[in-house]
Order: sequence, then structure tokens, then C-alpha cells
Amino acid sequence: MSADAPLTRESFRRLHPISTPRPVVQLPDRVWSDEEWDRIRRGYRARGMDEKWNVFVEGDVLLMHRSWTGRGIYEVSFVPVAGRGWRIASAVVEADGKRLRNMGDAYHCLMMELVISAIVLGEPAAELRAGLVELTAGAAGKSDLPEGVVEHSALGLRSGS
Repeated sequence: MSADAPLTRESFRRLHPISTPRPVVQLPDRVWSDEEWDRIRRGYRARGMDEKWNVFVEGDVLLMHRSWTGRGIYEVSFVPVAGRGWRIASAVVEADGKRLRNMGDAYHCLMMELVISAIVLGEPAAELRAGLVELTAGAAGKSDLPEGVVEHSALGLRSGS
């Protein structure tokens, strides 16, 4: 497979669908350019044990799976925006508490955009990273969570690339 060939379901050893899908009401406002959408459509495969995400597209739906377990976490439907690129029209998240802790729509909205930005596109995404630390610290009731630990826990090694 060439480096530019899009990843597909068959590109991964094991994938499990979302068992209990729940709509995410709060969605990112970002519009991705056509060039960014082309890159997103190629997907991302974790390259080692410290990377947490496998991402691929089927049709206009971006599927985000945890790399170790193969469990589906997010399914994100994109639509074209006339002359401006692509935006997220709808999304679902795994709602089974045994598979994923419910952190609320604000967290899931941020995580969807952060995985796309930091993992798939390799952007610095400093503002999103700061939001992740803030939301995670708030949910944990702690204000002193180390930034790097929060990011690595949620995003994995590529988060610092």
C-alpha cells in the first residue's frame, strides 16, 4: 500500500463497532479545507504502543478507534460546505460506561476535533490541548494535573509530535 493510499477497515487487525452509540449534541465549529479533508480521508494508523488512535473514513464518516483494543469511540459524519471545505454535521460516541467514561459533550466535542487536528493532521492544536487539560482537571476535581500526563493519556505519543 502506498503512503498516500487511504486506510480502510481492512487496514487494521481488529476493530469493534461502537456498542452503544449516543449522539454528541455539541459539535466543533471548525470548517476543514478541501486539502485538510483529503488528508483526513487518508486516515491515521498508530505506529507503536504509545499511540492511542486508529482513524479511517468510510464514505463521509470518520471512524475513530482506540489502537490497543480496536474499540470504536467516535463516528463523525462530515458534509461539504459550499465553496469552503468540510464540517462535522453529526457524531456519535460510545456510551457504554464499561468501554468509555462519559465526560460530557464539551469533552467529546473537543476530543473529536483534537484527534483530527493533533493526530491525523499533526497540527500543534495548542488551544485544544489547553482545553483538554482544563476539562480533564475539572472532571477530576484537581487543578494540578500535569499537562503532559493528561495529553498522553487521551492522545498518546503523537500528541507531542
